Amino acid sequence: MASRLDHWADILVLFVYFAVVLALGLWTMKRPNRGNVQSYFLAGRSMKWFVVGASIFATNIGSEHFMGLAGAAASSGIAMILFEWLAIFLLVLCGWCFVPVYISAGVYTIPEYLKKRFGSKKIRNYFVIMTLTFAIVIKLAANMFAGSLFIQLATGWNMYLSVTVLLVITALYTVLGGLTAVMYTDTLQTVIMMIGSFILAGICYHKIGSWTELKLQYMAAIPSVLQNNTTCGYPSADAFSLYRDPIHGDIPWTGLLAMTTMGSLFYWCGDQVIVQRYLAGSSLQGAKAGAVLASLLKILPMFVMIIPGLISRILFTDEVACVSPEECLRICDNPTGCTNIAYPKLVLELLPTGMKGFLMAVIMSAIMSSLTSIFNSSSTVFTLDLWRQLRPRANQRELLIVGRVFVVFMCVASSLWLPLIKGSQGGQLYNYTNMVLSCLMEPMSSALALSVFWKRTTENGVFYGLLISHAVGVVRLVIEFIYPIPPCGTPETRPAFLYKVHFMNFGAILIFFSGIVIILLSLLTKPRTEEQMENVTYWTRMKFPPSQLTKGDSKVSARCDDDESPENKPDIENHKTIDLDAENPMDAKTKSNVWRDRVLFLLLGTSDKEHNIMEMTFEQKRKFLTENSRWIPWISASAVVTMTTIVFLMGYFR
Repeated sequence: MASRLDHWADILVLFVYFAVVLALGLWTMKRPNRGNVQSYFLAGRSMKWFVVGASIFATNIGSEHFMGLAGAAASSGIAMILFEWLAIFLLVLCGWCFVPVYISAGVYTIPEYLKKRFGSKKIRNYFVIMTLTFAIVIKLAANMFAGSLFIQLATGWNMYLSVTVLLVITALYTVLGGLTAVMYTDTLQTVIMMIGSFILAGICYHKIGSWTELKLQYMAAIPSVLQNNTTCGYPSADAFSLYRDPIHGDIPWTGLLAMTTMGSLFYWCGDQVIVQRYLAGSSLQGAKAGAVLASLLKILPMFVMIIPGLISRILFTDEVACVSPEECLRICDNPTGCTNIAYPKLVLELLPTGMKGFLMAVIMSAIMSSLTSIFNSSSTVFTLDLWRQLRPRANQRELLIVGRVFVVFMCVASSLWLPLIKGSQGGQLYNYTNMVLSCLMEPMSSALALSVFWKRTTENGVFYGLLISHAVGVVRLVIEFIYPIPPCGTPETRPAFLYKVHFMNFGAILIFFSGIVIILLSLLTKPRTEEQMENVTYWTRMKFPPSQLTKGDSKVSARCDDDESPENKPDIENHKTIDLDAENPMDAKTKSNVWRDRVLFLLLGTSDKEHNIMEMTFEQKRKFLTENSRWIPWISASAVVTMTTIVFLMGYFR
C-alpha cells in the first residue's frame, strides 16, 4: 500500500494550491458584466488565444487521463496514445472549419446550431438529451471515479467521501464565476499540470534509463502471484506497437484508427465542453491559435503519462500488474485489476516530502479543470436549450439560477453511476470511457459531419438515423454491462459477438452504419431551401476577406450586446446610492428588498433589471470572422508543423 499524504509540508502545498485557485476563480466575480447570460456561459466572447488553448487542453486532460492513460500503458502498452495524437487533426479541423459555421449561425450551443440548421426543435432536443447523457455517463463519472481513487489512495478515505470533497471544492467557483472563472483557472492549472508532470516524468526516466532498457524491463515485469497454468499478468507481446492485430488484438488498429479520427469528430468539433472554449474567443484567428496551442500540448501525454505508466509497472509490478482477484482486492479494493493506481503509486512512492503535495495538486488540477468545464457546459445546454423552451419569457436572473441548480443535479446523477465504472472493462478506466464512446458517440460524429458539410442532409434523416444507430449501440452497451470481461484465466462466458467483435471495431462499424442510414433517409426526405440554410453550413457560411489591421485594431472582440448596452449593465449605482441609515428610513419591506438585491448581486452579478438575451449581430460576426492577414500564414504554418510532427511520431512508434 502506498504511503499516505500526511506530512505537514505536503498538506501546506495543497492548501496553498486550493487557496490560489479559489482566489483566482472568485476574483473573476469582480468583472462588471458577469450578470448576463452571455458573460456567464460564454465568458463574454472575449478570451485571448492562449486562454482558449490552455482551457481546451485542461478541459480534456482530466484525472481520467493521468490515471487512465498511465493505467492503460501499465496494462497493455502505448497504443492508447493515438487517442491523444490524432485528436490534433480534429482540433485544427474544428478551428478552421466548424467554428466559422457556428459563429455564422450566431449560436451559444451545438443543439441551438442544429435547431437553426434544420429549423425544428426535434433534433435539438435529441442532441440535448445525448449531450447531458454523455456528460453524466462518461465525463463526470469517469473524472470523479479517477479523482476519488487518487484521494482514497492518498488519504484512506472511502470513494463517496472523496467524491463529496471534490464536488464541494470544484462547484464553488464554477457556480459563482461562470465560464470566465473556469477558463482562467484552467490556464493556471495547465501550467501546474505541465510543471508537475514533467518533474515526475524526469524522476521516472532517471530510475530506468534508456528507451531500450525500458522495453526490456517492461516485458519482464510479471507479478509474483499468478493464476495457475495461465499467462495472465504477462505483458502483451505487442505492447510497444501502435498498430495491433485487427481481429485478435486487445486494441485492434482498425477500430482504434476509426475511433480516433471520424469517431471522435463529435467530441472535438461538436461537444459543448470543447466548442464552448472556441466560442468564448475574441476572434477566429484567436480560436485557431488556441487550437494550435492545444494541439502542441496534446503531444505531451506520451511522455508524461504513457511512459510513466510503463515505468510504474516495472517499479511496482506486484501491485500495479496484479491478476489474482484476492491480491487485487487487497491492494486497491477492486478484484478486476489495479492498473488504475499506476500514476498515484509513482506520486506517493517516488517523490520527496513537499513534492508529493505538489503532484497531488497536479492531479487536483486535472480533476477540477475537467469537472468545472463539464459543469458549466452542461448547465449551458440545459438552461439555454431546454429551460428556455419551457419558459421562453424567463429573465436572465432565472436562467442564471437554473444553470447553477442544474449543477447539483449533475453531481448527484454522476455519483450514482460510479459503481458501474468500478467493475467495467477489467477495471481499466480508459477502456471504460472508450467502450461507452464507441456505442453512443460514433453516430453523433456522422450526423454532425453530414449536417455541416452536406447541404442535402435533412432533419428526419439525422433524427431517425440517430435513433436507429443509437438503438443498436445501446443494446451493445447494455450487454457489455451485463456480461463484464471475466477475470483472466477463467472461461469466457460472454456472448460470442461480444468478444469476437472488439468494442473498437464495433464503433468503426457503427460510424459507417449511421452515416449510410442518415444519407439514405436524407435522400428520401425533402431538403431545406438554399435560403433556409444561409449561414448554417460550411458552404453557406459568412465569409469575409482578410484585412491588414494595425496593432491596435487587431484586437478584435466579439462582445455580446449585453456588455455594451447601458441598459443591460448591472444596476450597481442604484445599489450604491441607497443609504439604509438615512434620516428618512425606508419601510421594512423596502429594506428587505434592498438586502435581497445586494445578496443576489453578489451571487449572480445581476439585479432585478431585465436583460435582453441577444444573438450576435452582423457586425459582431464580421469582426470575429475577419482575420489579420499578417498572422494567418504564421498560424496556418504552425498547425501544419504540429500535424507533421504527429505523423513522424506515429511512424517512429509504429
